[in-house]
Amino acid sequence: MPSTQNLERKTVAIAGAGAAGYFAAINVAEADPEAEVHLFESSRRTLTKVSISGGGRCNVTHSCFDPRELVSYYPRGGKELRGAFHQWQPQDTVDWFQSRGVALKTEADGRMFPTTDDSQTIVDCLTQAAQSAGVKLHLRTGVSSVRRQSEERFELTLSNAETLIATHFLIATGGGQKNAGHTLATSLGHSISDLAPSLFTFHIDHPLLKDLQGLSLPSVQVSYPPAKLQQAGPIVFTHWGLSGPGILKLSAWGARVFSELDYQCELKVNWFGGSKPETIRQSLETAKRQNARKALVSINPFDFPRRFWERLLDFVSISPDTQWAQLSKKALNQLVETITSTSLQANGKSMNKEEFVTCGGVTLKEVDFKTLQSRIVPNLYFAGEVLDIDGVTGGFNFQAAWTTSRVAALHIAHGA
Repeated sequence: MPSTQNLERKTVAIAGAGAAGYFAAINVAEADPEAEVHLFESSRRTLTKVSISGGGRCNVTHSCFDPRELVSYYPRGGKELRGAFHQWQPQDTVDWFQSRGVALKTEADGRMFPTTDDSQTIVDCLTQAAQSAGVKLHLRTGVSSVRRQSEERFELTLSNAETLIATHFLIATGGGQKNAGHTLATSLGHSISDLAPSLFTFHIDHPLLKDLQGLSLPSVQVSYPPAKLQQAGPIVFTHWGLSGPGILKLSAWGARVFSELDYQCELKVNWFGGSKPETIRQSLETAKRQNARKALVSINPFDFPRRFWERLLDFVSISPDTQWAQLSKKALNQLVETITSTSLQANGKSMNKEEFVTCGGVTLKEVDFKTLQSRIVPNLYFAGEVLDIDGVTGGFNFQAAWTTSRVAALHIAHGA
């Protein structure tokens, strides 16, 4: 850190060298080459989440290119992001990486990854862009405290006891409990909305799930009726309960509700994509008419994995060798009820692999989303998950990081 600074020069300090912090630093430095841009990271590694996301492939964004639709994937912050997405949306992200030699591909579910299937490609792109733009990276150096030195200056005290005078300060320290960025924001007069984990899986001990770990179903509806929460999507059986996109979406939309319940709640599950009981009944009756002499286990009208179909039959006390003609009305009704409305008691949660996303953060009404500038403190900006913004799984959280950091960066570079 230089002992003397040119105080006539725009000096931008950015706390947090994750996706949002890095992207902001690059965009400020490229848009205003005369600015001095400092990027501070308290740990020894940068872009950690980028490195491990998507199973090490980095789910960069999602192929939803309509801002009006895009906002529907954000349990918190969607309304505020709508205008920002008109400034920078997934297509802009794709084009930005493409212009730097990184091609992205779209998978069947809309998630977008580098064609290399290696997150290091994204890490290298960002680090090289920052170096080329002249960003000054400070590892193992966090921002311990900040105060307004004047209307146009921030005085930052760093973890190495040095100080830096900055004309602009951007906080991009991510989400999570005990977040340094939240402490800094609070010290400058901002409030933090309640924090709670998002994108988690449920612990469920139920005979219908026993020994099915690794099995998946393509379309399952999961709900928590008392809070009118309902989501649908693929689910995966785990050794502790249920996971998969359908579960993760429910956990995201109900993050605060489930936190208040301490993850003790009764979920309702429709194993066949939300189909109504009468539809399931008709399918079973048709199978009974057409396969009278065949065993139930050999004819599966819902194309469930065989192990799950056998488990359903066992759960309602039907022998798998029972002929369809012998299926009683009572047993048929039990199958209908089990398929369309199984009650599962959740008794805890686990975070989903690398998907450590937090609901909560800097209160959104205190931030101008046209610029990502604080409404309380001039020249103070926020980007990424330090804000009370979070999306469902699928690349949406990274897109919020790229968008908020880009908008903030351009305002820092060119704003009044």
